[in-house]
Amino acid sequence: MDSWLDIENQVVIVTGGSSGIGKEIVNNLLSNGSVVYNADLKNGDFNHENYHFLDVDVTSRDTVIKAVENVYSNESKIDVLINNAGINLPRLLVDRKKTNPEYEINDKDLNLMFDVNLKGPIWFSQAVTKYFIEQHKGDIINISSEAGQEGSEGQSIYSATKGALISLTRSWAKELGKYNINVVAIAPGILEETGLRTPQYEEALAYSRNTTVDQLNGDYSKSIPLKRVGKLQEIADLVCYLSSHRSNYITGTTINISGGKSKG
Repeated sequence: MDSWLDIENQVVIVTGGSSGIGKEIVNNLLSNGSVVYNADLKNGDFNHENYHFLDVDVTSRDTVIKAVENVYSNESKIDVLINNAGINLPRLLVDRKKTNPEYEINDKDLNLMFDVNLKGPIWFSQAVTKYFIEQHKGDIINISSEAGQEGSEGQSIYSATKGALISLTRSWAKELGKYNINVVAIAPGILEETGLRTPQYEEALAYSRNTTVDQLNGDYSKSIPLKRVGKLQEIADLVCYLSSHRSNYITGTTINISGGKSKG
């Protein structure tokens, strides 16, 4: 008897799947029987017969194309693309205190965030969609953020890229619906710690919000109606559902998963 999700043997590409949300997504897909290709700069600690690693810089179009061709050559199909890889460098538009100019928006950080957060999803979606069209089916799931819907103090560039990803989702859904291709985004809110919040990130975010690292993470139960932060597993569960035939009529929308913190 098939499982309710019925995503066994689906071929799924996950970008940035070695850590954070991506790692939880990969593990959840594997536990549900999917064949998963993790496209990242470093391999993750996975031990599963259906797991495969792709050494890919998501900002390099040629590298992305070769990686996708490799997956299709191995599997003769691709069912789902999950654009998860992203980077967040907290930066101020203007550093009024003029004490840490490195935390003011600059060319290097601007280009890096746009390259990873936007070019990556574009190159992967373009490469995969060429196969989706031939198959007359496929799913693209873009991992955005509530910051892309509501903005975020000290994170304007990150918010802008995630907002753009939402717009790409809506536009691609309109372009690709005729080919039976679904395009959906999800917008996670505040989540449990993943190990990706480095001291450097914490320092930059605290500076951009004119506070201290100790005061940065307050009592989120005051701003989240469900009185807790989200679990990575809850994000991964939603992704698995969206990867299944159960969600076939959902496309062109962004699902906010923030415990009620933001309206989406």
